[in-house]
Amino acid sequence: MPVPPIPTSAGRPGPPRSTARRILAPLALAQFICSFAGSNMNVMITDISEDLDTTVQGVQIAITVFLLVMAALMIPGGKLTDRYGRKRCLVTGLVVYGVGALLSAAAPGLGVLILGNSILEGVGTALLIPPVYILTTLLFTDMTSRARAFGTIMALGGVGAAAGPLIGGLITSVLSWRAAFVFQALVVAVIIVLSRRVEDPLPPDPGRDFDTVGAVLSAAGLVLLVMGILATDDNGWLAVGLLLGGALVLAGFLRWSKVKERTGGEPLLSLSLFRNRTSNLGLVTQHLQWLILMGVSFVTAAYLQVVRDYDAIGTGVVFTAATLGLLASSLAAERFAERREQRTLVMAGFAVTVCGIGVLVAMARDAPGAWAFVPGLLLIGLGLGVMLTPSVNVVQSSFGEERQGEISGLSRCVSNLGSSVGTAIAGTILVADPAFGAYDTAMIVLGVIGLGGLGTAALLPHGRVPAQNR
Repeated sequence: MPVPPIPTSAGRPGPPRSTARRILAPLALAQFICSFAGSNMNVMITDISEDLDTTVQGVQIAITVFLLVMAALMIPGGKLTDRYGRKRCLVTGLVVYGVGALLSAAAPGLGVLILGNSILEGVGTALLIPPVYILTTLLFTDMTSRARAFGTIMALGGVGAAAGPLIGGLITSVLSWRAAFVFQALVVAVIIVLSRRVEDPLPPDPGRDFDTVGAVLSAAGLVLLVMGILATDDNGWLAVGLLLGGALVLAGFLRWSKVKERTGGEPLLSLSLFRNRTSNLGLVTQHLQWLILMGVSFVTAAYLQVVRDYDAIGTGVVFTAATLGLLASSLAAERFAERREQRTLVMAGFAVTVCGIGVLVAMARDAPGAWAFVPGLLLIGLGLGVMLTPSVNVVQSSFGEERQGEISGLSRCVSNLGSSVGTAIAGTILVADPAFGAYDTAMIVLGVIGLGGLGTAALLPHGRVPAQNR
């Protein structure tokens, strides 16, 4: 008996279920390698700074710029999928990413590392990630199956972020930090091969307008904002100027979008997306989740290496607790979605994560052994894994297929902006070295942010997420 096709929201039959499951492999691996790239350098800070004759702050800048480039270009990347097709953008992004990884592996200095890792890998990620979420949303239309699909993708994404320190540490200790970038290039090559199974369910629209002015304004505004955060530890007045400039540029972007939409044009980001209250709340929770994940990862990795003198592999092993917790709860996303509301899952995730941060601060401050980090990191991993999938599901399910390019780009921009802001905030606090203790202060700030996420999640509606603007 043939397997029935998956119906889409527009009534168009999708691929057979077996095919849909197969194409999840390259999509999930794509999210894995991009998340891995954002966190694995945390355990290479000392090795890279010594090899390239730079500073820890220089490596932090490279990490933050990578995350920032992703965030700044994710909205344009999502919009390009409508014009050139989702699969073409996916493969193009993978190729650009792979070239950047190989260039990083051969980098003779910090400048080339920033070009390869921060710029090219960042651009590649901005092109390839929106198609991952658009294709998943188009192929899986009911809440349970979509939760299963996003659970797989978010599980590998979360594992990439949480296990990045362990995998990167192993490769760095056994070979070198350069080999970690070769590993990324090899994984990208595998994804390109597997992506041959992927068929774009919607035809590209080459005649579709692309808002170049809006793309420049949005990217410039986001860059200025994060640069302002990074500058707070060196020059207060410069930081204020950059933050103010970023806010003004983003205000100009919103004004431009409003005028373009009013005159019948197609802006880079339709402001009508923000009329959906449920989606707005989901976006905030996404932003805060990745901010906490990358902030905790950076602070803990820096503390272990700088204060405890752990090497790359030792630091990575400590992070195994977070990886296991995140993997276990992410893979249970389908079961959770069947039994609990999305709102309940997101609230529970923030609550467990905040508790984990508290346990981490209380136990790891004075205890000499690595075991003291395990309970807190395990709780943090469990909490993040519980809420990553439902937050994505809430946002993507709030819109029909004709708006998936826009909302996917916005969703990934918000998440990656959270990653870059988390790293920037953590790094700024560590460099400032407050009297209370840099590492404790950074963790407490992240815990307070987690409480803000809990309050935001409490505002999400009960029951199923109604799809709007179909």
